[in-house]
Amino acid sequence: MLNQLVVVRHGQTEWSRTGRHTGRTDVSLNEQGRIEASHARAALRGWEFAHRFSSPLARARETAELASEDTPGQPLVLDDDLMEWHYGVYEGLTNVEIQKVEPGWSKWNGTLGGGESARDVGVRADRAIERLAAASSDGPVLVVAHGHLLAILIARWIGLDSSEGRRFPIDTATVTILGTKRNERVLRMLNHGCASGTPVTPAR
Repeated sequence: MLNQLVVVRHGQTEWSRTGRHTGRTDVSLNEQGRIEASHARAALRGWEFAHRFSSPLARARETAELASEDTPGQPLVLDDDLMEWHYGVYEGLTNVEIQKVEPGWSKWNGTLGGGESARDVGVRADRAIERLAAASSDGPVLVVAHGHLLAILIARWIGLDSSEGRRFPIDTATVTILGTKRNERVLRMLNHGCASGTPVTPAR
């Protein structure tokens, strides 16, 4: 069985456009984000998803609904473990603003007062992976969530430490494919830009 997770980051919001850390603040897609989600829908046309999962936050949920309008599949499952990193006191701030308060700070190895560490997010990603991997035995699974959560989920899928998620920057409304080969979990495609109009082809 060729297990496949089709991973999509939500479309643009006003906070993502301006580089603000958007964890649990429930902002919606802006107009550009809805356009991006429609591009993702076009790129995924032809897929048949056995299951569809999304973060319950509005920006992810709306992207999931728009991106999978044309694809048959099961009802959308909202999974709390797919919510974005809880940034605590740095919620809503840009990296520039945070560096003024704490020079040299990095979310990947620093602390976030009132929030989560990279390891904490990794624990959630591991729980989600267990469910997603089981679901993928039925066929391809669509997963729509957030940039930093998905970066850590990718790292954990291929056996890396949560902090290695920093090596997988995910742009808004792009497609990444996680899969297996010879019983090993692999990264098959990273950050496919849907606005190019190039369809994403299921692996065989």
